[in-house]
Amino acid sequence: MAVLLRTTTCATATTAGSSSTLLATTFRRGRRLLPARASPPRRAFTARASAEPLEVCAKASITVPDRLGDCPFTQRVLLTIEEKNLPYELKLVDLANKPDWLFTINPEGKVPIVKLEDKWIADSDVITQVLEEKYPQPSLATPPEKASIGSKIFSTFVGFLKSKDTNDGTEQTLLSELTSFDSYLKDNGPFINGGTISAADLSLAPKLYHMEIALGHYKNWSVPDALAHVKTYMKTIFSMDSFVNTRGLPEDVIAGWRSKVMG
Repeated sequence: MAVLLRTTTCATATTAGSSSTLLATTFRRGRRLLPARASPPRRAFTARASAEPLEVCAKASITVPDRLGDCPFTQRVLLTIEEKNLPYELKLVDLANKPDWLFTINPEGKVPIVKLEDKWIADSDVITQVLEEKYPQPSLATPPEKASIGSKIFSTFVGFLKSKDTNDGTEQTLLSELTSFDSYLKDNGPFINGGTISAADLSLAPKLYHMEIALGHYKNWSVPDALAHVKTYMKTIFSMDSFVNTRGLPEDVIAGWRSKVMG
């Protein structure tokens, strides 16, 4: 089965053909090949490049062949895997033409799905929890009292994005959530759990990426400069190697939200 194979040690690329349901490009790519950029403090970790790669089924791009799609929940899972330095095989699925085997391993036909110890696991909440338990170092655990910080931003962003009434209050609701998050970061940052990245950041950051791209495109809107801590937070995480490795293309994000905006 053709896959995208990510490790931390090899940097050659080969092509293996394609199909309508499972994209077939195989990559071997090392993080250290990416240009140097500012990164948050990182914990020491034990390299696991020789470990058996995890199998991850993910949405394929709808705009560019052989590229990862735009699902923020899949990116959350991939960010967790990359931050834990785990190799993985990325199987890109055309969700507009779902293959039969996808329903065999997940009757709902949804991604992301990860295979751990011969068992397929669905739902990003469950997957990331299992990964934390199985690979506890480096720890990405978020204290329970901080786990919901920023959690309402995504739903308020979607409400504003879908709104066709400029006076319905959805923009202000989003701004209120972002302002609250900015105040939190000012007093407790630079990340949700203080000085280090945690699972809460890896859940929120892909949603902020979608917010930035979709609202910029469809509403010519961006995070106000007054929310300096939020803007710095986004810039820092968006520049991390793991985020660059796993982000969807801007054109996929735009295409992915089109039906929600136009519908």
